[in-house]
Amino acid sequence: MAPSHVLKCCQKVLAWVPVAFIALVVAWSYYAYVVELCVFTISSTAEKVVYLVVFHLSFVMFVWSYGKTIFTSPATPSNEFCLSKADKEQYEKEERPESQQEILRRAAKDLPIYTTTASRAIRYCDRCQLIKPDRCHHCSACDVCVLKMDHHCPWVNNCVGFSNYKFFLLFLMYSLLYCLFVAATVLQYFIKFWTLCRRKAAENCPKNELPDTHAKFHVLFLFFVAAMFFISILSLFSYHCWLVGKNRSTIETFRAPTFRNGPDKNGFSLGCSKNLREVFGDEKKYWLLPIFTSLGDGCNFPTRLVIMDPEQLAVSSQNEPAKSSVANQSFPTRPLSESQNRLLSSDCQWVETGPEEENVKSGFCNTF
Repeated sequence: MAPSHVLKCCQKVLAWVPVAFIALVVAWSYYAYVVELCVFTISSTAEKVVYLVVFHLSFVMFVWSYGKTIFTSPATPSNEFCLSKADKEQYEKEERPESQQEILRRAAKDLPIYTTTASRAIRYCDRCQLIKPDRCHHCSACDVCVLKMDHHCPWVNNCVGFSNYKFFLLFLMYSLLYCLFVAATVLQYFIKFWTLCRRKAAENCPKNELPDTHAKFHVLFLFFVAAMFFISILSLFSYHCWLVGKNRSTIETFRAPTFRNGPDKNGFSLGCSKNLREVFGDEKKYWLLPIFTSLGDGCNFPTRLVIMDPEQLAVSSQNEPAKSSVANQSFPTRPLSESQNRLLSSDCQWVETGPEEENVKSGFCNTF
C-alpha cells in the first residue's frame, strides 16, 4: 500500500513538469522582451511604449486563459446519474451481463441519454459507479468521469472538457497571438543582431550598428522560440476551430457516438452558428474573455435527430446523416428527468425539447 501511495505522489508531481516548463519559458520570454529588448535595445521611446502596451495586453490575456484552463476543475456528472444503493448492490451481485444491463436500463429510463456503446449497451463506468451522460468519458489520469471530455492535456495537467473547453480555445488563440506579436516585433532586431554577428566575424562592424551586448543572445533566441511555438500551436488551434464548427470532441472524431439509428459523427451538430454558441454562449461581448459562458449543463445536449418514418430510419441506419431543422432547438437547462428516455423505450420517437423549454439557457461555472 505504501509503495503504491508513493508512486501516485510521484506521478502527481511529475505531471506538473510540462506546466512548469511552459511557465519558465513564458517568464523568460517576458524578461527577454521587456528588459533586454525594450529597455536595453530599442532606442525610440514611442516604439517602446507601443510595444510594451500591446505586449502586456496579449501577455495578460494569455496567462489568464492559461490559468483558467489549468485550475478549472473538470465537470462531473450530477448525482442522479449514480445508481441507488439498492441498484448498486443488485448490480454487483449479478454475474450475467444481460441482467446487469437490465438493471442499468431500469435506472436510466428517466435520464436524458441518447447514446450507447457500440454494442447497444448502457454506458456505465465501473470505476465511478455511475451511468455516463452523453459525451461523458472516464479520464484515467484524473480518475473521474468528465462531462463532454475532449482530451487530457499534459501541458495544462488537466482534462479539457465542458467546464474549460472555452478557456482552452482562448488559451490557444492568445498564445498564438502572443507568439506572433513577439516574433513580428523582434524580427527586425533579430536581423540586425544576426548581421552584427557576421560583420563582427569579418571585422567589418560599423560604429552605428546595435551594441554587442548580452541582449543579443536573448533577442536571437526569443525569435526562434516564438516562431517555433507559433507554428506548432497554429495547427492545433486550427484543428480545434474545425471541431467547434462540427460540434465534435477529439474523442468523437476518432470514435463516433452511437445513437438509436447507429453511429453518427454529426449527431450533435446543429449548424456552425449554433455550434459556436454552444461553446461560447449567446453574449458575444464575453466571447474573448476567459469567463464561463457555455450553454447547457454538460449532462445533456440537443441533437439533430428528429422523428423519422421507417424508410428514413432504414437510410440513417446505413450511416447516412438524417436531415433535420434545428432552428427552434433550445439548450436544456437540466436533465429531462420528467420525460421518458427516448433511446431505451421501444415505442418512443426521437424528438427534441418541447415548446415549454424554448429560449431557456443555463450557466455552469467552475472557477479557481
